[in-house]
Amino acid sequence: MGLFNRKSNDTTPADPAMTEKGRQYAIAKRHGDRKTANRLVREIGGGSSTNEQQAAFWQGADDYDNVPPAYSKRRNRR
Repeated sequence: MGLFNRKSNDTTPADPAMTEKGRQYAIAKRHGDRKTANRLVREIGGGSSTNEQQAAFWQGADDYDNVPPAYSKRRNRR
């Protein structure tokens, strides 16, 4: 158990474009942009995407959600 982990995690997504859309979805949800979030969900739920593409989309969203926010929303409130 060292300071740096040398294991290589092979978590490359099946579809990088859908992963990026999932990341954009998570960003829109975090910032309260319902219009963009709903548009992205409609794009993947339209029936033209496969299960692998949907899994890549949600993997991208989960990966971004696992990153904690840079600042608290309750900053400097009185």
